[in-house]
Parts: sequence; C-alpha cells; structure tokens
Amino acid sequence: MKTIIASALILASFFGGIAHAADPSDDIHRLIDGFQKAIVAKDGKALSDMFLPSGGAWVTVLSDDSYARMKAKSPNVPRYKLGNYADFVQFVATSKVPIEERFNQVRVETDGAVASVYFDFVFLQDGKENNRGSETWHVVKTDDGWKISSMTYSVNMPAKR
Repeated sequence: MKTIIASALILASFFGGIAHAADPSDDIHRLIDGFQKAIVAKDGKALSDMFLPSGGAWVTVLSDDSYARMKAKSPNVPRYKLGNYADFVQFVATSKVPIEERFNQVRVETDGAVASVYFDFVFLQDGKENNRGSETWHVVKTDDGWKISSMTYSVNMPAKR
C-alpha cells in the first residue's frame, strides 16, 4: 500500500510539474520580474532584450491632475507623448541615482501566443516617488521567449513638484 501511495505521489508531482511549467503566464511573470530587476541593476542590455527589436508603441499619458499642473507651468505641454523603449533603456542605464519600479495588482491575460499585462506602478528615483500610475503591456511569444511589443502608461506626479 505504501508503494502505491508513493508512486501516486510521484506521478502527481511529475504531472503537476509539467502542467505548472507549461503555463505561459509563469513565463510572463518571469519577464515582469526580470524587467523590475533590470531597472534596479541599470542593466540596459537585459532591458533591451525584453522588447521586440522594432515596431510597437510606447505611449506616456499624463493624468488629468498632472496635465493641469504641467500645463499651468508650460501651456504647450502635450497630454501624451510617443516614445520608444530605447529611450527608456538609455535613461535606466545612465541614471546617476538608484531607480526602481514597483508593481502591484498585476493581471495577465493570455492565449499562449499573445498576452496583455496590466498593473499599477510606483516609479522611484533616489528612493523617492517620481510618479505613479497604471501600465499596460502587449507581449508576444517569440522563438526567444516572451517579448514586450508595446507599452502604455499613465503618469500621476506627486503634488509637490
């Protein structure tokens, strides 16, 4: 009887491990974790490798409050700005102060080939909140793993800026 139970446990853990490893959201969560670690490490190469090499979109959108405050200082400030991951990678790699992006309420939806990732974030520079907001990624499965194809995020700046 003990042999049967032991065999059943081994088989259950074997098949459970296969099902767990095959879950694409696990790989996407590793991408998310790697992204955060690369920012803290200021590892531009690691960040670059997480994006598709061309195409895609990068959009920054000011919240209503942040937009009103920025517009009061500079009337021609746009509500949104188009950019690209290469500019962000350069910013991270050359930052003179510690930087970090903290994520919470991460949600992943995927069919195994494409996915959307949505979360709230706080971006810290030198240990202080620089901005916070919501961020969404579109990611695609490539032969080299999951890659970010586009990123859009809101910017809510602290009141005292």
